[in-house]
Amino acid sequence: MKTENSLLTEKVIVIDFGGQYNQLVARRVRECNVYCEIYSYKIDIEKIKEMNPKGIILTGGPNSCYEEDSPSYQKELFELGIPVLGICYGAQLMMHKLGGKVITPEVGEYGKTEINYSANGVMFKDLPETSVCWMSHFDRIAEAAPGFEVVAHTADCPIAATQNVEKKLYTVQFHPEVLHTINGTQMIYNFVRGVCGCAGTWKMDSFVENTIEEIREKVGNGKVLLALSGGVDSSVLAALLAKAIGKQLTCVFVDHGLLRKNEGDEVESVFGKDGDFDINFVRVNAQERYYAKLAGVTEPERKRKIIGEEFIRVFEEEAKKIGTVDFLAQGTIYPDVVESGLGGESAVIKSHHNVGGLPEYVDFKEIIEPLRNLFKDEVRKAGLELGLPEYLVFRQPFPGPGLGIRIIGEVTAEKVSIVQDADWIYRSEVDKAVKEYKEANNGEEPSWMPNQYFAALTNMRSVGVMGDERTYDYAVAIRAVRTVDFMTAEAADIPFEVLQKVMSRIINEVKGVNRVFYDLTSKPPGTIEFE
Repeated sequence: MKTENSLLTEKVIVIDFGGQYNQLVARRVRECNVYCEIYSYKIDIEKIKEMNPKGIILTGGPNSCYEEDSPSYQKELFELGIPVLGICYGAQLMMHKLGGKVITPEVGEYGKTEINYSANGVMFKDLPETSVCWMSHFDRIAEAAPGFEVVAHTADCPIAATQNVEKKLYTVQFHPEVLHTINGTQMIYNFVRGVCGCAGTWKMDSFVENTIEEIREKVGNGKVLLALSGGVDSSVLAALLAKAIGKQLTCVFVDHGLLRKNEGDEVESVFGKDGDFDINFVRVNAQERYYAKLAGVTEPERKRKIIGEEFIRVFEEEAKKIGTVDFLAQGTIYPDVVESGLGGESAVIKSHHNVGGLPEYVDFKEIIEPLRNLFKDEVRKAGLELGLPEYLVFRQPFPGPGLGIRIIGEVTAEKVSIVQDADWIYRSEVDKAVKEYKEANNGEEPSWMPNQYFAALTNMRSVGVMGDERTYDYAVAIRAVRTVDFMTAEAADIPFEVLQKVMSRIINEVKGVNRVFYDLTSKPPGTIEFE
């Protein structure tokens, strides 16, 4: 279901020229309560006219705008009367198309950079004249196009921002969407709410209310089937559908035995017969079936494939018991759309298949995807609006194959139990340390607070001594990363005393473990997950 409700009529579009921050730009716009979508630079100008956006933002990109085969756009874009903001490559392209000059200097500019803003810069309204921005460019603007005034500069970039207020055209050589640019979000706010005149109607309470009405209208008296994984996206979707259509919804929750500790029971407590949602909830306890399928398998991709395929088989069996359904619901969210190459121009990151792929046999009229327009943080906000408990809404990212790829080597029931217990201890202690820090510092988050943290079980066994006896047990690896977009990440600097307590508890409380390692690897070269 591609929602086109009244909330989406006030729209800003991002035209992507291959920049790495395209999703971040759109998210920053939405933080200003303005709906935003990403499109490739190949989008036809007639389609842009049809959409009649309130504003247009051109992203960065890796090319030189004056090269013949570089991504470009026709000059007419800047003559539509719609406000346009060019960022980095987008800024250079605008200048190039409108009569300015872009050059390749001897020295590029990368990282945090001191910048000076003019007091009359519209995008810098009420901001300090000197600040820090994030630069990432080799080419730069040497001459502004006719009619533009220069409103920012750095030591190495004399034209760091320009504006033509009359024509509502603006450029910034730096990246306001990146957190390293101080007051960057305010600059985007000044553009979308000030220059573009957006009222800011994109809010989750309104989204939930409107979407519930749209689901009711679309589904009518039909039946909807949802594969509920227990993750954030599928849980929020289940709650949304439950509010809209109640018993017309059947959720099939396949517990493959590879969830974190107590998660299966937590999902059932929310959506099962004793929960707050009046739906048909089917829990399939398929743990032993999965362990049998995974016996002797050590290769990561083979494990992923088995887990995904078996999920479909179990789901098929349960769906057959239900009979014909009218709609199959999927928890697709906006990054899935963009990363599958359906949105902007950035390289395709992954093929998107919810729950490992669609069962081919399922007899349904249509797929509905009510969360398709939302970023992850917006999905969480919608979950809170729907009354889901915080522990479910703010659950850490969890891979589809679950603990199957946090156990290096063969997956067994014993190993699953080890990693569940170790992971639970680790996350509990980190959560406790964060809570204590906040209480002691007026609610301020610690600088080391990780975005994701978990334990994994290595396939290494080593000699140890416990109670004057020799042991030969497993080593657990614990990981914690700080990241903005999960595309890059750094190991979190968790206080040593917290790590020591975690180590002590795991070794003393989890049978079969005699060593604990802390993984310091960043991404790249590593990945956040182990397999």
